[in-house]
Amino acid sequence: MSLAPATPVFAATPKLFSRAWLTVALLCVVGCLNYLDRTMIATMRESVVSAIPMSNAQFGLLTSVFLWVYGLLSPFAGFLADRFNRSRVIIGSLLVWSLITVITAHVKTYEQLLLTRALMGISEACYIPAAAALIVDYHKGATRSRATGIHIAGIMVGSSLGFLGGYIAEKYDWTVAFSLFGSIGVAYSVILSFTLRDAPKIVSVTDGYEEIAVVKVGFVEAVKHVFSSFSFILTLTYFTLLSIVGWMIMGWLPTYYKEHFEVSQAAAGLYATGYIYPASLVGVIIGGFLADRWSRTNKKARILLPVIGLLVAAPFIFTASYTSVLVVAIACFMVFVFTRSFTDANLMPVLCLIIDTRYLATAYGILNLFACVVGGLGIYAAGLLRDAHINLSTVFQFAGLIMLISAALLYMVKPRQVLEAAPAESLTE
Repeated sequence: MSLAPATPVFAATPKLFSRAWLTVALLCVVGCLNYLDRTMIATMRESVVSAIPMSNAQFGLLTSVFLWVYGLLSPFAGFLADRFNRSRVIIGSLLVWSLITVITAHVKTYEQLLLTRALMGISEACYIPAAAALIVDYHKGATRSRATGIHIAGIMVGSSLGFLGGYIAEKYDWTVAFSLFGSIGVAYSVILSFTLRDAPKIVSVTDGYEEIAVVKVGFVEAVKHVFSSFSFILTLTYFTLLSIVGWMIMGWLPTYYKEHFEVSQAAAGLYATGYIYPASLVGVIIGGFLADRWSRTNKKARILLPVIGLLVAAPFIFTASYTSVLVVAIACFMVFVFTRSFTDANLMPVLCLIIDTRYLATAYGILNLFACVVGGLGIYAAGLLRDAHINLSTVFQFAGLIMLISAALLYMVKPRQVLEAAPAESLTE
């Protein structure tokens, strides 16, 4: 353990102000590339299958392998960000997955393609826990949820831009998209090596100084500490259930529109995505802003706002499952994703309230692991229910009930009784 004097808050505040928001801006681009690189293969299925013959099951396995590897390695990837330099982990992650994306453009066999997807899962697993932790390192007070929400919005933009893969594959060749976006990622990693930095260890105290203990921890110790918190177990259960709901609804929403309202496949896809992504994007930004404002007067604001969001979302899901009016269903699902997004803007800020800051990325990685595992189970479970002749309206009603249970679990989470020093409070007011 080493001790080092902290930088005086009053001297560092102006510089930290610009650095804090620059970090969010830089990471928004990385988050966009993260989801664009992982999702675009789904939009170029015909081109990929034409070049590398495979069955439907094999094509599905490309995404499954990525998700399994990504989820299983997330806790350890989060630990790396807690144990070492967060910004270096982020840059390394971006560089490696971008190189793998470029390599994907040159594969010739299905086995090679499957291997690149697995390797991408390893490298991308290191990004989000480190990025989320780095953002809250800089934004410790009045802008924590807002900054987190803006970063999530960048990720959503990347996910929504996945269609570019299909467009480029159709106009040119499927390999062009991988070469293009992979090269952009490699170039951007070089830019980040000069611009992205870890937050300084500054503590706001009465006289402006405090010594900071730098403690190196092991992976097992970090996991034990995280699970020693009952509030974390509640948060994990809450987020796991909510992930089931999210995958269940979003995975089957196009099918619901097509069957329940007898619309075309193209129209169903538009209703299930074209209206959803904008509502989600606005939701994470508004959810972050509201939580930050409320947190000035209520220390549990970042817990309570997602609870309220779920309590609002559940009735709208029930309504959407009953209505025979297409416009009403679309509006209800838009409200659902809008208020559900309050969780995304406040998930890491909630962890900051209940977990020692030394273990934040590890805790976030554990949440990622469970979300990935149950996400696939949620989609599969909905399929089993359909095979049992249970319609999607009933499935969605069940999802609404799960949301109410999730809200109750999150409401029981209690912040640690620890005074967290927060230079960014005065920094970003």
